[in-house]
Amino acid sequence: MCILEKIHVGLGDKSYDVFVGTSLIDRAGDFLAPHLRRDRVVIITDENVGALYLAPLSQAFASSGIKVDAITLPPGEQTKSFEQLEQLCNALIELKVERNDLIVALGGGVIGDITGFAASILRRGCRFVQIPTTLLAQVDSSVGGKTAINAKGGKNLIGAFHQPVLVLADIDILTSLPPRELRAGYAEVVKYGLLGDASFFEWLEENGPALLSGDPAQMSLAVQRSVEAKARIVEADEKEAGQRALLNLGHTFGHAFEAETGYSQKLLHGEAVALGMVMAFDYSVVHGFCSPDHAARVRTHLEATGLPVSPRQINDFDASASKLMTHIWQDKKVSSGKLTFILAREIGQAFIANDVDPVHLEEFLATSLQD
Repeated sequence: MCILEKIHVGLGDKSYDVFVGTSLIDRAGDFLAPHLRRDRVVIITDENVGALYLAPLSQAFASSGIKVDAITLPPGEQTKSFEQLEQLCNALIELKVERNDLIVALGGGVIGDITGFAASILRRGCRFVQIPTTLLAQVDSSVGGKTAINAKGGKNLIGAFHQPVLVLADIDILTSLPPRELRAGYAEVVKYGLLGDASFFEWLEENGPALLSGDPAQMSLAVQRSVEAKARIVEADEKEAGQRALLNLGHTFGHAFEAETGYSQKLLHGEAVALGMVMAFDYSVVHGFCSPDHAARVRTHLEATGLPVSPRQINDFDASASKLMTHIWQDKKVSSGKLTFILAREIGQAFIANDVDPVHLEEFLATSLQD
């Protein structure tokens, strides 16, 4: 079965296409050819992804007459650091990468983030392509141009908006993902239903199990609809001056838990987002914005797919509400010293809540840690 869908991200002279389909790595040379200024690319990947897909991608480029160099980074969230960024930039300079060359990010969100950021600053801006290899990266981080590394104070605090010139989301790659990582990516898919498309969430309630079992048609449709939703939001608000903040549903809570667990395998990003979305709906219920029935549906669906819905499900987690608040105050949506959260009126109707009361929020966190 051959699947191919094209979603256009319309951003004027920064516009690009996202291709969702099967066998895209095998055809990567054909997709990149219109964007090449000279017949060479540099692939950035990590050790785990490179062991699986660097050779076939390199062969696909070579078959199209494209010279390939590759840089392999360590896997994991710790790679999004100043140290690794410096090493990556120096390696690209040693390879004499020019501004009009194409740098290819082959990996999950970590590789996409650090490669995109390196491309944004190298020679004051180089072009890059995203070939995301996780469900989470295909539906979220590869689209929209957010690039970053982490700082001691929090996640993604140092970065830039830098759009790719092309995104290739190869559904075949997802078959190699461990079940836990696939579930973590699924949380970001659910997010699109919860923030603005109730019918999509209903579809996921019915088809989520087939999707997570690896059905390529269902997986392709879920990725396509997620990318379409994100593309429309990014087109309207590229640099998160307003409505793009809705894409952070669950993330402010989630990032606090990620920070407190050291950005480790103890809690994957998608798992943190799932937990954060449950808490965002629960917090919406507490303040009378949302019906308890909607919050219950969110919890039930995420729990049924094996995602965490309570802090108690995080192994050896003993952080206090005050410690979580320390991380929340570092959130990028804090404005003029006031907390901003993405809350919900119902499934499919998220909204931006400005000036959230920190005292009430800490009380809510304290209660949530005991549930």
